[in-house]
Amino acid sequence: MEEMEEELKCPVCGSFYREPILLPCSHNLCQACARNILVQTPESESPRSRRASGSGASDYDYLDLDKMSLYSEADSGYGSYGGFASAPTTPSQKSPNGVRVFPPAMPPPAAHLSPALAPVPRNSCITCPQCHRSLILDDRGLRGFPKNRVLEGVIDRYQQSKAAALKCQLCEKAPKEATVMCEQCDVFYCDPCRLRCHPPRGPLAKHRLVPPAQGRVSRRLSPRKVSTCTDHELENHSMYCVQCKMPVCYQCLEEGKHSNHEVKALGAMWKLHKSQLSQALNGLSDRAKEAKEFLVQLRNMVQQIQENSVEFEACLVAQCDALIDALNRRKAQLLARVNKEHEHKLKVVRDQISHCTVKLRQTTGLMEYCLEVIKENDPSGFLQISDALIRRVHLTEDQWGKGTLTPRMTTDFDLSLDNSPLLQSIHQLDFVQMKVPATPILQLEECCTHNSSATLSWKQPPLSTVPAEGYILELDDGNGGQFREVYVGKETMCTVDGLHFNSTYNARIKAFNKAGVSQYSKTLVLQTPEDTDSEEQTLPFPVPSERLPLRRMSPFSSTLNLQPSFPRRSYFDFRSSPHQLSLHSSLQSLNVPGGNFETQSAPYSQLVDIKKLLAVAWFAFDPGSAHSDIIFSNDNLTVTCSSYDDRVVLGKTGFSKGVHYWELTVDRYDNHPDPAFGVARIDVTKDVMLGKDDKAWAMYVDNNRSWFMHNNSHTNRTEGGIAKGATVGVLLDLNRKTLTFFINDEQQGPIAFENVDGLFFPAVSLNRNVQVTLHTGLPVPDFYSSRASIA
Repeated sequence: MEEMEEELKCPVCGSFYREPILLPCSHNLCQACARNILVQTPESESPRSRRASGSGASDYDYLDLDKMSLYSEADSGYGSYGGFASAPTTPSQKSPNGVRVFPPAMPPPAAHLSPALAPVPRNSCITCPQCHRSLILDDRGLRGFPKNRVLEGVIDRYQQSKAAALKCQLCEKAPKEATVMCEQCDVFYCDPCRLRCHPPRGPLAKHRLVPPAQGRVSRRLSPRKVSTCTDHELENHSMYCVQCKMPVCYQCLEEGKHSNHEVKALGAMWKLHKSQLSQALNGLSDRAKEAKEFLVQLRNMVQQIQENSVEFEACLVAQCDALIDALNRRKAQLLARVNKEHEHKLKVVRDQISHCTVKLRQTTGLMEYCLEVIKENDPSGFLQISDALIRRVHLTEDQWGKGTLTPRMTTDFDLSLDNSPLLQSIHQLDFVQMKVPATPILQLEECCTHNSSATLSWKQPPLSTVPAEGYILELDDGNGGQFREVYVGKETMCTVDGLHFNSTYNARIKAFNKAGVSQYSKTLVLQTPEDTDSEEQTLPFPVPSERLPLRRMSPFSSTLNLQPSFPRRSYFDFRSSPHQLSLHSSLQSLNVPGGNFETQSAPYSQLVDIKKLLAVAWFAFDPGSAHSDIIFSNDNLTVTCSSYDDRVVLGKTGFSKGVHYWELTVDRYDNHPDPAFGVARIDVTKDVMLGKDDKAWAMYVDNNRSWFMHNNSHTNRTEGGIAKGATVGVLLDLNRKTLTFFINDEQQGPIAFENVDGLFFPAVSLNRNVQVTLHTGLPVPDFYSSRASIA
């Protein structure tokens, strides 16, 4: 019962309710506290003046909050009433529980009068401290509010249950705390006295033993106060008015206040409302039980977070220590190289010093010898050796002149440590995903079949916190062979067309990120049919243990078409990657063991070149990359604009290979604008006409003629325009690297652009005078296909 204590306290004084009164908003106040928050209103706002003017509909008129504000928006407390000049502001105070209340602006009531009988100032207003609804009191004042006797009874029981523990009435010396009370004997017992004086046998076995608190309530001497009518204090409530939702007395009925209202017996309505409250409590009890379980889960999460934090901190410290150890090892290696260079320089210089020292000593000896020879006075003896000495002197001089006096090593170290990449890496050091993603879940309600197409849809588990960078869809060859990757990307839906007939395919999906690859999902088993019925059918996929036939258009199953679904942008680029087979290799591995396959019966027996298979895409316009003035509808297939200026919107799907064709129908065409249709890069300018910059290739057209435009260069003016209901076709052939336009199934001018290469997105620019609808997944026009086959 401790959680109930806040329900039993007055929002003004913060104490248990004393003589609580019930406001029309169903909230309660102490009668004394209600007097404290009364505010006197001007005469023009009184109920009497309102009734006189015909505006008063009831005894309690709620104030217009635009004229008067009784609480401060800054602190959500109550402020003084300052809406009229005749009502001076009154300083306010805060109650113990934080609610701002008004001190009484009038002299306190006489001591011999109770708060209910004390006079209330004329034209008084009271505001509920909890819901802030204001109302003006009538002539009855606070006596017009009913007293909440039920709340008083609950408070009495609660206070008695919180009182001091009851003592045993049969203990001879120091009374012990009572544990039970016998309702028949009206005696409190402790456990020893109950076993000794009140054994559970014989006549005493039929006595009812209750807890002491419950027994104390049952033996209270003060009788329950009977609720009386607020208009007739001497009359008890005996009936209940259904329209007014309040108990009434017989005198109220005789006076005709509820003459046209439905009135029922008070006891019957008491039981009915008790039953309704019990039923409402059952639902609330379920929510409370769920809340308790949720709190247990949150507390367990706190413990788990603490454990994971310790583990993660230890892992982080270990990783940083490993980086420091690696840096220290590299430091030692670099220092070893510096020491090696140092020793090498010293060795070279020391060798040169030794060589020069020997050479200088030889030169000095030769010089001294020559000086002594010059001192000889014997001409013939001097001439015998002078030629040889002169040659030796010149030879020695030449030896000193061949770079001998140039140092063979510099004093500078030519090593320079490039630490900028490492410093940059350290500054960029951050947390990355350290766990593999959870196993994807196949969304069976979104999986379906359409003709010869099978669509698979999947998602991450709801409580998974580890993001996935992409998904890998695998199918086997229809004969129980090995699984092959047929789609790798970020999309969560993929359509596979052209499966073999009378074959059983197995499909599975897994997720991956930088940390690794998740486990495989459950395997779906698909059985393709034998008949050639082309009727369209859409069916939910079964659980993995069941089999469902796929519908198809013809008995010749020749293509495997990978179509990532929108709402996410996809790129039709079938280049190989570590996680992805090329389109050709995927098709080859699925359809034929050797590379091509041949059908088994005429008239469909023919050899199919897998490399010529084309990818057909279904897509819509992309709200995420479009200009803010673009208006979307029809599941993002229809667009218009709110501006008179041209704005650009792109498709969700980008193309880098293959042949792709889509059409746009003109739903609205007013005042002869110039919409533009074509393709663009992802970073095309969005606030000018398509083709104004170098990132778009487009045809803009009015009601009479068209032009091709790229990088603001206008070419190939062609007669023939558009009107409401016209169809504009765009053919992007990335095999031939060309872009061609059509109007109403006729080619508009020559090939618009050649040598287009890269990643392109379907694009349109329009203003508020145009509305177009996109149609995708269309086959290439027949005449273009025949022309391409001839070429």
